[in-house]
Amino acid sequence: MKLKSRLFLSIVAVLLWLCVGESVNAGEPTEAIRGAVNQAVEILKNAKLDNQKQRAQVIDRLRQIVYPLFDFNEMAMRALGGNWRPLSPQQRKEFVSTFTTLLEKTYADQIDLYDGQQVVYTSENIDGAYAQVDSRLIDKNSQAYSVVYKLHKVDVKWRIYDVVAENISLVNNYRAQFNRVIAKSSFEELLRIMKQQAS
Repeated sequence: MKLKSRLFLSIVAVLLWLCVGESVNAGEPTEAIRGAVNQAVEILKNAKLDNQKQRAQVIDRLRQIVYPLFDFNEMAMRALGGNWRPLSPQQRKEFVSTFTTLLEKTYADQIDLYDGQQVVYTSENIDGAYAQVDSRLIDKNSQAYSVVYKLHKVDVKWRIYDVVAENISLVNNYRAQFNRVIAKSSFEELLRIMKQQAS
């Protein structure tokens, strides 16, 4: 399975949280997003993606539901790693915005892969302001994929800052790519490439 598809499936799993399958030891992190996910699944189940206008409307509706589940600022900061500290506030803001757009495009480009996958939750662990939810995403051929959600509390709400699909961290994967570009050229060049990919 290609990495891009794997990352998409991990995001789909977020949309499917508790709507299908079973949940073990469901606690506050899981309960925090149950309502939003129910809405997202209904949108996907009834979506008509072959019409570009309707596809754009579906993506916009999903954006309104999915965005509050993620801490894109934390994801972007972790993805940039040590290269985050030297940035000015304006550079950080621009990077977070570009990173968020890039993630959305990756998701939107793969939305057709949604095909009623089921999720089985195997555990949930909370350690102070951090939590981890382990799950398996099961397709129609009964092929199972490991998906782990990492969350932290932001203003008393649980928000996702990383998704690990088949032992590949979304954040770590981007960090490796970003570090390579910056080491060879500059942060400005990285931003240029990201904007090009997100357009």
